[in-house]
Amino acid sequence: MDILDLVAPDAVLAQVKASSKKQALQILCTRAGELTGLEERDIFAKVFERERLGTTGVGQGVAIPHGKLDDLDKIIAVFAQLAKPVDFDSIDNQPVDLMFLLLAPNHAGADHLKALARISRLLRDKDMCEKLRGGKDKDALYALITQSHANAA
Repeated sequence: MDILDLVAPDAVLAQVKASSKKQALQILCTRAGELTGLEERDIFAKVFERERLGTTGVGQGVAIPHGKLDDLDKIIAVFAQLAKPVDFDSIDNQPVDLMFLLLAPNHAGADHLKALARISRLLRDKDMCEKLRGGKDKDALYALITQSHANAA
Protein backbone atom coordinates (compact mmCIF):
# COMPACT_ATOMS: atom_id res chain seq x y z
CA MET A 1 0.00 0.00 0.00
CA ASP A 2 1.53 3.26 -1.18
CA ILE A 3 1.14 6.39 0.97
CA LEU A 4 0.68 8.45 -2.21
CA ASP A 5 -2.47 6.44 -2.97
CA LEU A 6 -3.91 7.35 0.42
CA VAL A 7 -3.12 11.03 0.96
CA ALA A 8 -3.90 13.86 -1.45
CA PRO A 9 -2.32 17.30 -0.97
CA ASP A 10 -5.73 18.66 0.12
CA ALA A 11 -5.92 15.96 2.79
CA VAL A 12 -3.10 17.48 4.86
CA LEU A 13 -3.88 19.99 7.59
CA ALA A 14 -1.29 22.08 9.45
CA GLN A 15 -1.48 23.81 12.82
CA VAL A 16 -5.03 22.60 13.48
CA LYS A 17 -6.57 24.31 16.49
CA ALA A 18 -8.51 21.77 18.54
CA SER A 19 -9.13 21.75 22.26
CA SER A 20 -10.30 18.14 22.58
CA LYS A 21 -10.17 14.70 21.03
CA LYS A 22 -13.75 15.09 19.80
CA GLN A 23 -13.07 18.46 18.18
CA ALA A 24 -9.90 17.15 16.48
CA LEU A 25 -11.83 14.16 15.12
CA GLN A 26 -14.61 16.44 13.88
CA ILE A 27 -12.11 18.60 11.98
CA LEU A 28 -10.57 15.57 10.27
CA CYS A 29 -14.00 14.11 9.49
CA THR A 30 -15.11 17.43 8.01
CA ARG A 31 -12.13 17.43 5.64
CA ALA A 32 -12.79 13.78 4.78
CA GLY A 33 -16.39 14.70 3.95
CA GLU A 34 -15.21 17.51 1.68
CA LEU A 35 -12.84 15.13 -0.12
CA THR A 36 -15.28 12.23 -0.51
CA GLY A 37 -18.65 13.95 -0.83
CA LEU A 38 -19.92 11.92 2.12
CA GLU A 39 -21.68 13.48 5.09
CA GLU A 40 -19.28 14.59 7.82
CA ARG A 41 -21.68 13.43 10.51
CA ASP A 42 -21.79 9.90 9.04
CA ILE A 43 -18.00 9.75 8.91
CA PHE A 44 -17.71 11.08 12.45
CA ALA A 45 -20.30 8.60 13.76
CA LYS A 46 -18.36 5.67 12.28
CA VAL A 47 -14.98 6.92 13.51
CA PHE A 48 -16.32 7.69 17.00
CA GLU A 49 -18.01 4.28 17.14
CA ARG A 50 -14.60 2.69 16.46
CA GLU A 51 -12.98 4.95 19.07
CA ARG A 52 -15.43 3.68 21.71
CA LEU A 53 -14.11 0.14 21.16
CA GLY A 54 -10.65 1.27 22.21
CA THR A 55 -8.43 4.26 21.73
CA THR A 56 -6.62 4.77 18.45
CA GLY A 57 -4.05 6.88 20.28
CA VAL A 58 -1.10 4.57 19.66
CA GLY A 59 1.46 6.45 21.77
CA GLN A 60 4.29 8.93 21.25
CA GLY A 61 1.79 11.72 20.47
CA VAL A 62 0.25 9.82 17.53
CA ALA A 63 -3.32 8.71 16.80
CA ILE A 64 -4.62 6.72 13.83
CA PRO A 65 -8.42 6.90 14.03
CA HIS A 66 -10.10 4.79 11.38
CA GLY A 67 -13.36 3.39 10.14
CA LYS A 68 -15.12 1.62 7.29
CA LEU A 69 -17.98 3.17 5.34
CA ASP A 70 -20.51 1.68 2.92
CA ASP A 71 -20.54 4.57 0.45
CA LEU A 72 -16.79 5.04 0.13
CA ASP A 73 -15.26 3.88 -3.15
CA LYS A 74 -11.57 3.90 -2.17
CA ILE A 75 -9.32 4.11 0.87
CA ILE A 76 -8.39 7.66 1.86
CA ALA A 77 -6.42 9.28 4.64
CA VAL A 78 -6.42 12.75 6.16
CA PHE A 79 -3.37 13.92 8.12
CA ALA A 80 -3.42 16.65 10.75
CA GLN A 81 -0.66 18.30 12.73
CA LEU A 82 -2.31 19.86 15.78
CA ALA A 83 -1.17 23.28 16.99
CA LYS A 84 -1.28 21.97 20.57
CA PRO A 85 -1.53 18.37 21.78
CA VAL A 86 -4.92 17.15 23.03
CA ASP A 87 -5.78 14.42 25.50
CA PHE A 88 -6.68 11.34 23.45
CA ASP A 89 -6.83 8.55 26.06
CA SER A 90 -3.71 7.17 24.37
CA ILE A 91 -2.21 3.86 25.41
CA ASP A 92 0.79 5.73 26.92
CA ASN A 93 -1.43 8.45 28.47
CA GLN A 94 0.39 11.11 26.43
CA PRO A 95 -1.49 13.81 24.50
CA VAL A 96 -1.69 13.60 20.71
CA ASP A 97 -0.49 16.15 18.16
CA LEU A 98 -0.17 14.01 15.01
CA MET A 99 -3.29 12.36 13.61
CA PHE A 100 -3.85 10.22 10.54
CA LEU A 101 -7.54 9.51 9.86
CA LEU A 102 -7.94 6.42 7.67
CA LEU A 103 -11.25 5.61 5.98
CA ALA A 104 -11.93 2.52 3.89
CA PRO A 105 -14.86 1.00 2.03
CA ASN A 106 -16.53 -1.87 3.87
CA HIS A 107 -15.28 -4.26 1.19
CA ALA A 108 -11.62 -3.16 1.52
CA GLY A 109 -10.61 -6.17 3.63
CA ALA A 110 -6.85 -6.72 3.63
CA ASP A 111 -6.19 -3.40 1.84
CA HIS A 112 -7.51 -1.57 4.91
CA LEU A 113 -5.03 -3.45 7.10
CA LYS A 114 -2.19 -2.77 4.66
CA ALA A 115 -3.00 0.94 4.71
CA LEU A 116 -3.06 0.94 8.53
CA ALA A 117 0.30 -0.84 8.57
CA ARG A 118 1.79 1.67 6.11
CA ILE A 119 0.67 4.66 8.17
CA SER A 120 1.83 2.97 11.36
CA ARG A 121 5.31 2.39 9.89
CA LEU A 122 5.52 6.03 8.86
CA LEU A 123 4.54 7.30 12.31
CA ARG A 124 6.76 4.88 14.24
CA ASP A 125 9.77 6.70 12.81
CA LYS A 126 10.70 9.18 15.57
CA ASP A 127 12.72 11.38 13.21
CA MET A 128 9.77 11.60 10.82
CA CYS A 129 7.41 12.53 13.66
CA GLU A 130 9.76 15.30 14.79
CA LYS A 131 9.92 16.64 11.23
CA LEU A 132 6.13 16.50 10.97
CA ARG A 133 5.81 18.37 14.26
CA GLY A 134 8.15 21.06 12.94
CA GLY A 135 6.43 21.47 9.57
CA LYS A 136 5.18 25.00 9.07
CA ASP A 137 2.43 24.49 6.49
CA LYS A 138 0.44 21.81 4.70
CA ASP A 139 2.74 21.84 1.66
CA ALA A 140 5.80 21.15 3.82
CA LEU A 141 3.94 18.37 5.64
CA TYR A 142 2.79 16.80 2.39
CA ALA A 143 6.37 16.94 1.07
CA LEU A 144 7.59 15.14 4.20
CA ILE A 145 4.94 12.45 3.86
CA THR A 146 5.67 11.94 0.17
CA GLN A 147 9.42 12.03 0.85
CA SER A 148 8.84 9.08 3.17
CA HIS A 149 7.38 7.28 0.15
CA ALA A 150 10.52 7.95 -1.91
CA ASN A 151 12.75 6.75 0.92
CA ALA A 152 10.70 3.56 1.37
CA ALA A 153 10.83 2.72 -2.35
